[in-house]
Amino acid sequence: MPTPHFPPAGVRRGLRKLGADIHDARRRRKLPMAVVAERAFTTRQTLQKIEAGDPNVSIGIYASVLQALGLLDTLNQVADISNDRVGQTLSSAELPKSIHLKRS
Repeated sequence: MPTPHFPPAGVRRGLRKLGADIHDARRRRKLPMAVVAERAFTTRQTLQKIEAGDPNVSIGIYASVLQALGLLDTLNQVADISNDRVGQTLSSAELPKSIHLKRS
């Protein structure tokens, strides 16, 4: 039996914000929960959990709901290198100071 997962506070806050943003996006589009749930191939209850930021809902279902709202492209950019300042800094620090060509 798997152990229950209780994510850190920062993760829970992030998921609550994501859920609230999904809720707001759905409302701005004037779409009922039943319609978005059907388009995302999930249930209305699961959509309620997503809008509440439930960490037990799989990321695949979150992605399906984002796609149903036309927001999936933003998910594709989450860990993109253009948004990863720390990763870019670390990569730049590992670049060689000089390059020597081999002589034949």
